[in-house]
Amino acid sequence: MALDENIYKLRLQKLKQIEALGQRAYPTKYEFTQTIPEILAEHGNKTAEQLENPRINVRVPGRIMAIRLMGKAGFAHLQQGGEKLQIYVKKDAVGDKGFELYKLLDLGDHIGVSGYLFRTKTNELTIHVDEITFLAKDLLPLPEKWHGLTDVELRYRQRYVDLIMNPEVREVFLKRSRLVQSMRRFMDAHGFVEVETPMMQPIAGGAVARPFVTHHNTLDMNLFLRIAPELYLKRLTVGGFDRVYEINRNFRNEGLGWRWNPEFTMLEAYQAYTDYRGIMDLTQQLIIQAASDVTGSTKSQWGEQEIDWAESNWRRMTMREAIIEYWAEDWGPKPRMSDFASRESLERLVLQLNMFHLSHKPIALDSNDPPGKIIAVLFEAVAEEHLTQPTIIYEFPTAVSPLSKQKADEPDWTERWEIFAGKMEIANGFSELNDPEDQRRRFEQQLKERERGDEEAHQMDEDYLRALSYGMPPAGGVGVGIDRLAMLLTNSRTIRDVILFPLLRPEKGAGQAPDQE
Repeated sequence: MALDENIYKLRLQKLKQIEALGQRAYPTKYEFTQTIPEILAEHGNKTAEQLENPRINVRVPGRIMAIRLMGKAGFAHLQQGGEKLQIYVKKDAVGDKGFELYKLLDLGDHIGVSGYLFRTKTNELTIHVDEITFLAKDLLPLPEKWHGLTDVELRYRQRYVDLIMNPEVREVFLKRSRLVQSMRRFMDAHGFVEVETPMMQPIAGGAVARPFVTHHNTLDMNLFLRIAPELYLKRLTVGGFDRVYEINRNFRNEGLGWRWNPEFTMLEAYQAYTDYRGIMDLTQQLIIQAASDVTGSTKSQWGEQEIDWAESNWRRMTMREAIIEYWAEDWGPKPRMSDFASRESLERLVLQLNMFHLSHKPIALDSNDPPGKIIAVLFEAVAEEHLTQPTIIYEFPTAVSPLSKQKADEPDWTERWEIFAGKMEIANGFSELNDPEDQRRRFEQQLKERERGDEEAHQMDEDYLRALSYGMPPAGGVGVGIDRLAMLLTNSRTIRDVILFPLLRPEKGAGQAPDQE
């Protein structure tokens, strides 16, 4: 019999003994006067004398995180809301049945206690218990040293145990919650309306990504889990919602990695009558405010480096300027602005990079790739690894920006930008393409990419073109990656650390509670 299974059965027997004492095995509720964090905040600094006169009575629930028995008395620690408080249980105070209950308790059990506060000889704030109420049994043993487990994926699989044992993990998700609250407050304060758009869509649109496919039985039609809410939010802009946003779940059938999860969260917003620079400024202020609300300062730790989110620390440069600036001296002559207009020059730059930038995976040239796609790949290879501090990269090639408005004086480039920090993209925005004829040409170009085997290329969306044909005002739009921003603001080195239940490979073996006989 496995150890966990043996413990499970032993604790089931204890549960029956607890019921025999007159306690309900799983009561429906517990009336309490204060939480443990509230008690610590209100009374944590009071002296023994202050606690005695007048006596402070409390009634509080919690999970047992430590327990010891010493003859006819014992101590335990209750945990609630990420904080712990000691309790003192004496047979003379709780009675025979109360003390028998105490002896049947295990680490992880939930109980409620009533009594009064005092300080022990070691000056620890403690509840002198008058009554114990049993609330729930922990039938499986809590790990003695959760951080010491060699299988790090076990923490993600059993997040419920991870949260019990590690207060710092709980704090990460509290900060993530504060991040979302901050973003929502900011958008509401700037006149944006929060909406909800479909998660199942007949056409996967609004981004360049491979979708998940599902099937609706009644309608007998395939649907796609959304890869972005963009095209629906812009339909609302056509309909008169001048400032609209959604905090949304997106699904992309792509690989797993330290900054990629197939299911992720974004804030996406559209503002009528502004352009990419207007939405760029708004997003910068949104992130600065969020960083302050989450961390309490303008700075956050990121590995061995510190990111300064103060406005004075932000940089802005075009994609071409970034490639030129971060091109190493030993890779050959630095690119010139004119090199980005010639395919021949771009191919020469790729060959130089493949020859001298040995730490980077060689770039494979495809004769069918448009020059703009080559430029985007060059940027990823040359510049991204240097963008630790907040940086806005703007002016992206039209070839990789099917939904963005072109620059009036340079049609091969668009009014698009991305925000980078911690060497990764955290936001993407642009002047929205609102010319239906231009949008149709972009879709048609994407269809050609699909015919060449690009499964991530955008599909044709006739209804969206029809919506644009009713007239969409000039607008700026943005998507902000909440998971990645949460990583940066909590010093979490993988996206799995900021997603409560990240997608994992199937678990080997069982992992379920043992069957009851």
